[in-house]
Amino acid sequence: MLIWIVFFALVAFSGLTYWLGRRKALASAGGAPARLHSLPDYYGTYVALWVAVPAALLLFLSVSFGGRFEHALLVAKAPVAITGMSVEQKQLFYRDAEAMAEGKQASEVIYEGPVKAALTQKALEAKSYRDKIRLGTFALMGVLALAGLLLTYPRINAKFWARNRVESWISNVLMICSIVAVVTTLGIILSLVWESARFFQSVSPAEFLLGTHWSPQIGMRDDQVGSSGGFGALPLFAGTFLVMLIAMLVAGPVGLFSAIYLAEYAGPTARAVCKPLLEVLAGVPTVVYGFFAALTVGPLFREGFNGLGLMLMDGQFHDLGLYLSQVQNQMALVAGVVMGIMLIPFVSSLSDDIINSVPQALRDGSYAMGATKSETVKNVVLPAALPGIAGAFLLAISRAVGETMIVTMAAGLQAKLTLNPLETVTTVTVQIVTLLTGDQEFDSPKTLSAFALGLTLFAVTLLLNIIALRIVQKYREQYD
Repeated sequence: MLIWIVFFALVAFSGLTYWLGRRKALASAGGAPARLHSLPDYYGTYVALWVAVPAALLLFLSVSFGGRFEHALLVAKAPVAITGMSVEQKQLFYRDAEAMAEGKQASEVIYEGPVKAALTQKALEAKSYRDKIRLGTFALMGVLALAGLLLTYPRINAKFWARNRVESWISNVLMICSIVAVVTTLGIILSLVWESARFFQSVSPAEFLLGTHWSPQIGMRDDQVGSSGGFGALPLFAGTFLVMLIAMLVAGPVGLFSAIYLAEYAGPTARAVCKPLLEVLAGVPTVVYGFFAALTVGPLFREGFNGLGLMLMDGQFHDLGLYLSQVQNQMALVAGVVMGIMLIPFVSSLSDDIINSVPQALRDGSYAMGATKSETVKNVVLPAALPGIAGAFLLAISRAVGETMIVTMAAGLQAKLTLNPLETVTTVTVQIVTLLTGDQEFDSPKTLSAFALGLTLFAVTLLLNIIALRIVQKYREQYD
């Protein structure tokens, strides 16, 4: 609560300095803004930035890392009473001391004798460290804010280039955001590469990428049942692309044709009704789609295929009919169809926006040459919008590859190397979630295989992005 009070006090003080800087700039120009080098708001913003940003940055660092600094000071000198404790017990002891310092409930462990006295002492030390860190932070924030005011306020005059200084702040902020984005991406990649390298020390890349048996169960004993330890990821990627292909066969044509209708043929009333209804699908949680697949679409497909199988068994296709009569609720077809329904608004909305952005002059030129509306759409509008449509399809593919809940509830968890849409399959993302759920040891190949799956999936999606980028570059040069 105290931190928030200090933060709002800083905001109020910076607002006051903004008003002071703006007022001085106008006063230096004799009340005529036209005599100023920059607009009056730039002068106030320049002063407020130097007052608020350094102090706010210090507050952020204190909130983010002050607890770690406090913990380091607390454990620097361990009490004699806890010398015989294990590492886990000592960690719990210090956590209880910090909780007591904050006035929170400690753990249910009962401390007695010298240990209890040491706990009380450490709680007092933790509270003292926390108070000193906070008071030091607040004092230094005040010094920085006043220093910023004293540094900038005397420089305010009619000839001061305030706009250039403020825009340099904005440029630096944008540059820092770009650096953070790049560093975050590199961090993700390096973490995947590092953990994957640890996995490939136990399992060869050839076995992982080309193996057809996936059963990542590592036994703690040699005679343990069900610990085959198969790490062939080919069935996972086959299931991923099978479900993705079915989903795009549903979402691609339906979404694209919907976009063409809404952009080229629908009237204002139909567009005002249909477009929001399509976009509602994008806001439905994936777990709802999963329930819909498991409780409605799965049983419906099963009954349909079972009925077809009984009909075929009465005819000359006994084997095919017997197979269809044994189809269950969970299958790749169910997951793919429901996922395709979920992806329709991604394809439709983006494609609609891209088609509407095609210059009207291209359409008018086609009509002037005697082309019909359908010929114009097919030969002029769609080729011009192809880069954007390819981007919309790529976004939908990436969404399909990363989907987990629908596949878990509708397609099952069994890893099979099959292209049969009526079989139960699993995907890469489902297995990653399964491998990292619960208490896991990060030193076992079973858990590390999740990072190898993530790295491989990252490489595949990167390849898809490169292909889509090449398509965009090839056709954009033609129509720009």
